[in-house]
Amino acid sequence: MLYLIVWILYSTQNKEVMVKQRSLVIFYALIIYAVAQLIWWAYYLYSLQHNRLGMILGEGSMFVTVFVFGAISLHKTVNRESKLQEQKRNFLLSVTHELKSPLASIKILLQTIQKRDLTKAQILDFIDKSLLDIERLDDMVENMLLASKIDNRSYTFPKAKFNLSVLVDSIVNRLQVTKCDCNQQVIDAEIEPKIEITGDKFALTSVVTNLVENAIKYSSPCEVVAVKLFSKDDKVFLQVADHGIGIADAEKGRIFDKFYRVGSEDTRNTKGTGLGLYIVKEVLDKHEASIKVKDNRPAGSIFEVTFALT
Repeated sequence: MLYLIVWILYSTQNKEVMVKQRSLVIFYALIIYAVAQLIWWAYYLYSLQHNRLGMILGEGSMFVTVFVFGAISLHKTVNRESKLQEQKRNFLLSVTHELKSPLASIKILLQTIQKRDLTKAQILDFIDKSLLDIERLDDMVENMLLASKIDNRSYTFPKAKFNLSVLVDSIVNRLQVTKCDCNQQVIDAEIEPKIEITGDKFALTSVVTNLVENAIKYSSPCEVVAVKLFSKDDKVFLQVADHGIGIADAEKGRIFDKFYRVGSEDTRNTKGTGLGLYIVKEVLDKHEASIKVKDNRPAGSIFEVTFALT
C-alpha cells in the first residue's frame, strides 16, 4: 500500500493533480484499512468466543454505520474542496485575463499618442478610450474589494435614502457608450423618475452595474438589453433583460455562488471573475430584497430585483 501511495504521488508533475490524488489515496487507504481491521477483529473475537456472535454482529453493524456515515461525509468534503480549488483556479485565470486586456489596450493607446503625430481630436478620442478601460479596471477592483469585505464581515452596509432612478440612469448612460462600436443603442432603458429607496448607495451601484454588464456580456454584439425600473404595490422593481445565451435550469441555482461560472476558463469566451452575481445576491440579502431569474423569450434571461418600500 505504501509503494502504491508513493508511486501515485510522484507519477505526475502537475501539483493540482498530485493534491487530488493524494487526498483520494489517503481516503481509500483508510477505508481499506478500517474494513480489514473490522473483519480481522470480528474473526478473532468469534474464534475466541463462539457464543457471543450476536454481540459481535451488533457491535460490528454499529461500527459500520458510523464508519459509512463518516466516509460519506469525508468524501463529500474532498469533492467540495476539489470544486472550490477549481473555482479558485478559474478565478485567478479570469482575473489575470481581465487585468491584462485593458492594461494592454491602455498601453497601446498611450504609446500611439507618444509616437505618432496625432490631431487633437484623435488624442482626445484615445484618452477617452483609455479612461473607459480604467473604469473597467476600477469596477473589477471594487468588486474584488467588496467581495472580500463581505466575506470578512467587515462591511457594515451604511444605509441612507437616495434616488434610485438617478443611480440607474447614470449607470445606463456610462455603460451605453462603452459596449458597442455601431450607432445602435445597446441599452433600452425605461426608468420611472423620482423613485427613492433607503439603502447602501455604493453597494447597490455595484448591483446595478453587475446586472447590466452581465446582460451585455452574454449577449451578441450590439444586441439590445432592456433595463426597467418602476414601482408597483409599494414595491420597486428593477428588471434587466437580455436576448443572449440564456441560463439552463440546472445552473440557475448556482449562478449566485462565489467564483461560480459555467464552463472552464480555458474554453469560455466571455470575460468575468465569477464575483458579480455573488455580490449582487449578498448585497440584496442585506437590503432584504429579492432577486429571481426567468427565461426571456425567444432567448435570453431576465433578472428581476424587488425592493420593499418602507
